[in-house]
This record gives sequence, C-alpha cells and structure tokens, in this order.
Amino acid sequence: MSAPVAGTPNTGAVEDFLLELRSEEIPARMQEKARADLAALFEARLKALNLPFSAIESYATPRRLALIVRGVAEMTAAASEERKGPRADAPAQAIEGFLRSTGLSRDQLVERDDGKGGKLLFAVIDRPGIAAGSVLASAITHVLTAFPWPKSMRWGAASESTESLRWVRPLQGIIALLGDRLVPVEIAGVKSASVTVGHRFHHPGGITIGSAADYIEKLRACHVIVDGAERRNIIALGAKMAAQKAGLTLIEDEGLLYENAGLTEWPMPLLGRFDPAFLDVPPEVIQLTARVNQKYFVCRDGAGKLANAFVCVANIDAADGGAKIVEGNQKVLAARLSDARFFYETDLKTRLEALTPKLGKIVFHEKLGTVADKVDRVARLARWLAEEGVVKADPDQAERAARLAKADLVTGMVGEFPELQGLMGGYYAAAQGEPAAVAEAIRDHYKPVGQGDDVPTAPVTVAVSLADKLDSITAFFGVDLKPSGSKDPFALRRSALGVIALILDNGLRFPLAKSVNQDVLDFFADRLKVQQKEAGVRHDLIDAVFALGGEDDLVRLLARVKALQAFVLSEEGRNLLAGYKRAANILKKENWVPGEVADTGIYEAEPAESALIAALDAAEPKAEAAIAAEDFEGAMAALASLRAPIDRFFDDVTVNDPDAQKRNARLALLARIRDAVNNVADFSRIEG
Repeated sequence: MSAPVAGTPNTGAVEDFLLELRSEEIPARMQEKARADLAALFEARLKALNLPFSAIESYATPRRLALIVRGVAEMTAAASEERKGPRADAPAQAIEGFLRSTGLSRDQLVERDDGKGGKLLFAVIDRPGIAAGSVLASAITHVLTAFPWPKSMRWGAASESTESLRWVRPLQGIIALLGDRLVPVEIAGVKSASVTVGHRFHHPGGITIGSAADYIEKLRACHVIVDGAERRNIIALGAKMAAQKAGLTLIEDEGLLYENAGLTEWPMPLLGRFDPAFLDVPPEVIQLTARVNQKYFVCRDGAGKLANAFVCVANIDAADGGAKIVEGNQKVLAARLSDARFFYETDLKTRLEALTPKLGKIVFHEKLGTVADKVDRVARLARWLAEEGVVKADPDQAERAARLAKADLVTGMVGEFPELQGLMGGYYAAAQGEPAAVAEAIRDHYKPVGQGDDVPTAPVTVAVSLADKLDSITAFFGVDLKPSGSKDPFALRRSALGVIALILDNGLRFPLAKSVNQDVLDFFADRLKVQQKEAGVRHDLIDAVFALGGEDDLVRLLARVKALQAFVLSEEGRNLLAGYKRAANILKKENWVPGEVADTGIYEAEPAESALIAALDAAEPKAEAAIAAEDFEGAMAALASLRAPIDRFFDDVTVNDPDAQKRNARLALLARIRDAVNNVADFSRIEG
C-alpha cells in the first residue's frame, strides 16, 4: 500500500471511491512503480479538475492495480472566471471575436470604466460544480490513456489501430465505485462493474464488491492480499521462521522480497533442500542460480557457511502443507545447479592465460579497440603504479593480475551469469595455483562498484582496481565520450568515485596530474565534491583549494580542505576572511598591479601599519613552512595571528592616501595579505 496522498480538504457529504484495474499478469518489477504512478496521476487529475478529496491509497498484485480515494466530495466547487475584453467602442469584428472565445452574447458582457473616460468589456463566466461521478469517469479515462508503463501492448481486433489503449497486459476488468454506486466508464471494450475475481486457484469465481469499505477484506477472504507491503512482511517473516525451524539463518534479500511479493497474491514460504555435493561449487554461484533462475532465498548454517537449503514462495495454500511444491522445486533447482557445476568444472580445465587471446575478439569500444587492448593498457598502468611507489605492491604481481583480470569474461560461467565477472576469475586463479594476492586482485578489481561498497586495501588489488578505473576515464575522455548532464553510459562518474575512494581510503600519495589531463582533473574535482558532500565537507572549500593550481594529491588536498573548513567556521577564520575580502575588493577597485614599491622608510609609517608589516613578516614564513610540512592546521594558526593587526590597520590607516607613494605602499601591503592567505587556499572562492 502507498502512504496516503494528501488531497484537498472538503466539507459536506463525502464518499470513498474504489478503482480496480484487473489484467493478465503484471511483471513483478513493474508493480511498485505502477502503484505509485496510479496514485500520483489520479491525484494530479483530480486536483486539475477541482474535485476535493482527503487522501489516496494505492495497491498492486500480480493481476490488479487498485486505488482508494478517501473523502471524495459530491461535486467540484463552482467557479467564476472573469476575462478582460476590448473597449466597448471597439470595432464590431474585435467584439465578435471576444464573444466567440467566451461563448457569451453581447448583452451578457459587463461594461466598466477604464479610468480614461471610456468603457471596457468584461466577460464573467460562471461555471457550476460538476458531479463527482462524471469527474471520476473522466479521470479514469485520462489516467489509463496516459499511464507510463515502461513496456506496454495492444491486443485484440482493436490493436490494428494505433489509437487503441496500450496497457502492460490485456485489460480484463474495471471496478469503479463511488460509495456503493457504479461509476459508468468503458475503455478498450471493458465496461466498469462491481465484480472482480479472487485467487486463481482458491477462488476463481466472481466476487461482488459493495464499496471501497469491503474491498480489501472481501479479497482477503478469497485468498488475495492486495497490499504489497503486507505480502512482503508475510514472506520475510515466514522465510525467516522456516529457516530458523531448520536450525539455519536466512540470507535476507530485499530485491528478492519485492520480486516474490510481486509474483504472489497469497504467499506461502516453504523450505527445501538440495544435494550437499553441490556445495563444492562457489557459494556465490549457488546463490545467484537460486536467486536469478528460481527466485529462491538461500540460508547459512551455524558456522556462517552456505547451507544446502533454500526457501521458495508458493502462491497457494496446499492441502499437503506444500510437500509436493517443495519436491518439484527441489528437482528444478537440482537441474539448475547441475548446469552451474558443469560450467564451473569445465571452466577450470582451461587456464586463464589460455583464455586471454579470445579477448582480442571482443570489442571494448569501437573507438578504443578490443578488451585485449584495454587489458594491455591496464597492465602497464598497474605496473607503473607499483614501480613508482604510488601503491606498495609487487610490480610483477600487479601486472600479472591485470593481464588475467578480464579472462573470465569468456568463461561459460560468466557467460551464464555476467554478474560474476571478476569473482569467478578469482576462484579460477586460486584453483590454478596463482599467488593469493593475484587471485584476490582478479576477484576484487571491479571494487568499489558504488557508494557503500567495500574499498580494496590489498596492495595488488588496489593497483589493478585503480589502473582499471583510471584507464576507463582517461580513454573515454580521450575520444571525447564524456558524461553529459544525466547521461553517463560508461559509468565514468562511478569510476571516478571509485578512484577517489581507493586513493583516500588507502592514503595513496598519487599526483593525478602525472596520469590525467586538466579536463579529467576537473572531472575528479566535481566528483570529489559529490563524494565529500555526505561527509559534510563544503564544496566551495574544495574549489578554493583546487583553484590554487598544482594541487592534484587528493590526500593532501582533502587534509587542506578539512583544516580550512575548521578554520573558516571559527571566529578567527571568519574575521580573517572578512579582512581578506576587504583587502581584495580594494585591490580590485583600484586595479592595482604589482610594480616598484617605495620603501616605507621614506615616510613615517603609522603604528597600525608597522604592526601589520611585523605580523606579516612573522606569519608568512611560519605559514609557508607549515604548508611545506603538510601541517595545514599550523598554517591556519599562523594566518590567524594576522586577524588583530588587519582589523587595526583598516580602523586606523587610510589606504587611499593623497600621497601616491604611501597609497602604493599600502596597496602592496594589502596584496601581501591576499597572497599570504592565498598560499593556503583561494579565499575569493569561499562563500560567506
């Protein structure tokens, strides 16, 4: 069920409206969105037609979408529209055109003073309220014809016309009841009625629905649970209890939970077993076989290992408690697992290096060559990362892992389950005697795949993963196939986030400019802002550090940013920022450029001026030394010492002195302030 959608408060008599759209089986993956779309479209339409209601609930099962609109008013509110027309003495043609547009006659128009001694014509159009039944019938037709199914079809004789209704599957029935009264509507030859059907096996006959009030419970009595959330709860609890009864732990899977709820109207979780001999196959293969092919949950034993058990979800309350259903599912799964074992054992017979020539026959991208070409680039980059000390990995192992990492793409198992690429290569490498570090790198080189995914820390794995992602980004940027707007067909944004996570989580001192151009570096800057936003790091501070130029070490950059953020949030930081901006604004206004500066010794500097010079003389070398030592907190502390002298300078000293030498010297002093601060970050990029 959806959360109730708030409508328009109404007064007077109200009734609930029920809509059920019954069809052949709706794919499970489409049901939740369809349920939400039905509620959203109906809400928007009723509001557009000015029919008040209090809330909307929506439901989905494999064979129906349903909607209950609570508190529907008797009719729409009466409305009055006023439209300004031409002058009363306008040409007859203009007045006639206005009359045609309003549907009124001349004597129905109202004349009003225009404030200039003339008269203007106005049309006042009163629109009476429309009965709720008519509005709802119109809304049903509109929503069904505009429904955004990702895939839909036409059917029957009407399908010869492109004007016929498109629906996910042939529409079989419509219930449209306002209170206990039928709302007449006919769509695609299907007329609204008050009759639906229950469970396909338990209650295939018709069910008469009296109103929205008895819809849910009447269907429940006929073995149909219309609320998807309730079906999911039944499956989750039933599957967990079935596993616990067998001394096992269910491996929870939310996606599988939604899918099974979308396949059943009366879910019954049942525990089955498979031959423990299949456990010789990698557990991920067993789990994926059960999940993808059969929609089964799997279980762990007391030791945390995959158990030879599964939970299937039947759509029937069988008289034998589900024994025959379990037996049938066990046979089907055994056949699937036999296929998986065959793929696994066959793949093991061929060493990974013997498979790599086949990668030359797979196109990676028409502009970037084959997968073999990519493998060669990644292998060379992985070795370079190790040899340069960016990653403390064995160069030979890094290159070996990179050259074997894509070999499993041409195995039977990955051909059957593409989701297992990398993982199967890791299993095959280990079984074929490759070093553990190499096998691990092959297994995990795609990681991290997204936010929240594990970030590799093993050196060889880090080298290969980093090389793989960097190659994808630089290669596609090199042929001008960059992400644009919401389009990112090659998942380069995800790859960039992966690179950032690998660098930061492993503390890699990697100057990116050595391997990427400025365009790619700017791309990483944008991704870093996205990645750090969740950590509460301000994007303007990242901009401020990047703007310095030459800062391409992400570890150092982020340390600088975090120190900067702590500083600008302090009172000293806020005051220094204000002083900096005042100095920068004066320099900008004066269009000041560095030139020959007169020695202040030719005039007597004011005390505040001298104090600022002394403070800068002390702070500048301290800040520079701290930055060189990557002690950014120390650099901020050195700059903080300038706060009071700057404030005093602006309070006591006139920068734009009539004496040109004094003015020039003081502008140069402001430039020293600006430059000292900009050694840490470009403060002009900082907001506030």
